[in-house]
Amino acid sequence: MRRALFLLAVASTLLTGCGDAQNEFSSAPCYVQVDNSKHQDATLASAMNPSSPGVFCIVSRQSKAGATYFAFSNNVGQSSTSIYNAIDKRLTLVFGLNNGVIVGYGNLSSPAVFYAYDVECPNCFNPQALPVKSRPLKLSSNGIATCAVCKREYNLNNGGVIAKGDGGKKLTRYRCATSGPFGVLQVN
Repeated sequence: MRRALFLLAVASTLLTGCGDAQNEFSSAPCYVQVDNSKHQDATLASAMNPSSPGVFCIVSRQSKAGATYFAFSNNVGQSSTSIYNAIDKRLTLVFGLNNGVIVGYGNLSSPAVFYAYDVECPNCFNPQALPVKSRPLKLSSNGIATCAVCKREYNLNNGGVIAKGDGGKKLTRYRCATSGPFGVLQVN
C-alpha cells in the first residue's frame, strides 16, 4: 500500500509538475565560436565584459566579395565586421535558427549572468515555413529586444521573458560561455 501511494505521488508530480514550463535552453543546433583574442573586436568585447552588464551584441555571418565575415552590432550603437579565419570556418557552423545570436551579460543579478539568445522572434519566426521569412529582433539601449511584426518586447537582462505584449514563448536561449572581452565566445 505504501509503495502504491509513493508511485501515485511520483506519477502525479511528473504529470502536473511541468505544466506550461519551457525548457531553459533550446535543442536547436547552434555552433558559434569567436576567438576575440584574434579578432580584437571592440563591439563584441563590449558584450563579453562582465563589468558592463546590459550591453548586448548581435553576432551574425555575412559575405562580401566572396569572403565570409562576422558582423557585430550592439545595443549602444557600435557595429563592425571581422573576416573569418580558417579556424572560424571550422568551428562556427550554425548561427542559430536563421543567421544570428544575441550575447551579453544581464544587469539584474549579481554576479551578472551571461546570456545567448536567437536573434529571431520565437513567436513569429517559423524555420519550416516556405519561403522562410526572417523576423529579427531589434535591440534597444535598455536591454529590450523588440519584434517589428508582433510588437512583443523581450527583456534580455532577465532570461528573455516577454516584458510587454501578448503572451507567448520567451526568447530562444542557447548555452554559452565567454572567457572575457578579448577571450573566446562559445554558443551552442
